[in-house]
Amino acid sequence: MEDTRTGSDRDKGRGRGRGDRDRRDRDQDGQGEYNLIERVVHINRVAKVVKGGRNFSFNAIVVVGDGQGNVGHALGKANEVTDAINKGTELAKRSMIKVPLQGTTLPHVITGRYGAAKVLLKPASPGTGVIAGGAVRAVMECAGVKDILTKVLGTNNPHNVVKAAIDGLARVRDLRAAAQQRGTSVRQILELDQS
Repeated sequence: MEDTRTGSDRDKGRGRGRGDRDRRDRDQDGQGEYNLIERVVHINRVAKVVKGGRNFSFNAIVVVGDGQGNVGHALGKANEVTDAINKGTELAKRSMIKVPLQGTTLPHVITGRYGAAKVLLKPASPGTGVIAGGAVRAVMECAGVKDILTKVLGTNNPHNVVKAAIDGLARVRDLRAAAQQRGTSVRQILELDQS
């Protein structure tokens, strides 16, 4: 039997490729648009043994960011991989945090911790690139950090590594905020750092 549909009708049912995870979404107010970067860090298949056999479900760790200092993560669970990724993406958008960047890197060294995972985040000079493993690299790229040195200490479980990296980014402080908290000026902090 011959297919009589036109080319555009034939293509309507097809989804986007898995590698093309950047989507165009509206921001919180619905006013402007911006690109959100999505990274699927890990997909896990879970088998539940029941009377008739096994039921399989999937969970996906998803990291979402705008590349401008906003980043979030979530774990989506569903019976299909695509549904788990979509759920994770929606949850990650709601849990986004703002990271104060200094150019293309972080203002200072910080260690993020979660469970048995520790992630060392160290600023790097321009042109260094993102020196990081899979889970931490996804978080840094989504946050918009382009030059950084990282090291995962302790467990390499992707769930805990992503949460430790996000914890580290959440505790990064801007120089002005640190000066305001201490009750000093930015100049005095810079003089203390140099001595």
